[in-house]
Amino acid sequence: MNNASPAFVDAPTIEVTELSKWFGPKVAVSKMSCSFGQGITGLLGPNGAGKTTLLRMMAGLSQPSQGSLTVLGTNPRKDIQVFQKVGLVPEDDAVYEFLTGRRFVEYGAELAGVRNPSAAAAHAITAVGMGDAAERRIEGYSKGMRQRIKVAGALVNDPEILYLDEPLNGADPVQRVRLIELFHQLAREGRTIIVSSHVLEEVEKMATRVIAMVDGRLAAAGDSAAIRAAFTDIPYKVRIDADVPRKLGSALLGKDVIRSVEVVDDTLHVQTEDLGDLGRLLPPLAQSLDIRLTMVQPEDLSLESVFRYLVHGR
Repeated sequence: MNNASPAFVDAPTIEVTELSKWFGPKVAVSKMSCSFGQGITGLLGPNGAGKTTLLRMMAGLSQPSQGSLTVLGTNPRKDIQVFQKVGLVPEDDAVYEFLTGRRFVEYGAELAGVRNPSAAAAHAITAVGMGDAAERRIEGYSKGMRQRIKVAGALVNDPEILYLDEPLNGADPVQRVRLIELFHQLAREGRTIIVSSHVLEEVEKMATRVIAMVDGRLAAAGDSAAIRAAFTDIPYKVRIDADVPRKLGSALLGKDVIRSVEVVDDTLHVQTEDLGDLGRLLPPLAQSLDIRLTMVQPEDLSLESVFRYLVHGR
């Protein structure tokens, strides 16, 4: 594989090669090639992009129609031992409502062959902050509590790889912060974590790398800034706050690096081909005009902007 591509990582724990999945005439994933390693990778894409289908294939729950993948060097559809080393938090509820939270997590430990299911369950339940509700039946849990007990169930076998499909659904703000910190801690311990979420702000808080999918295909890879830089045909949008914005805007017009200039509510918005060139141009220009700059901030480097360009920008 070409590890020079941002779609691939050194020392991968998961390798995806020309992977496709179709359901009758519907193509859910088409010729995906990428790899995943230690740390948190965000799986980004609009609804129907194929994210959940890809996760299910990597988790060994769905047979690829074409192509290949390996998890920890083995085929998860043929080597069931790999399931002892992975954890999955599915988007669906996927819980036995008649069980208590503790028994649900213990059952997962037993299925994974954990030596001391009771101790492992207690540790996982504490990690997600569900100790006070562990003896209650899941049928009485809120959506956020169900989500946390699912996370505990995925962690109970101390997995090397963790698949998270919309892991923060229903969690309140405090719970979200706690779970995000838990995932960061697991990543620092050297685990591979793949998180799929439609809440872009949450992906941005969790993931240091993004694999973006559109229409079942690989659309982009890297961090949000690197993916944004790949859109060479779309100029950067930059906000500039200055004490005399119109004077500065007039001076910027006609500069080679500037595509457009607009003043809205005394704030200058420019479009530029190159952020570096703009950064080198602004200070001496402002100084020569005796203009004080108070803020220069790119407006479209966020994951939300990247997502918007991926879906609508082409």
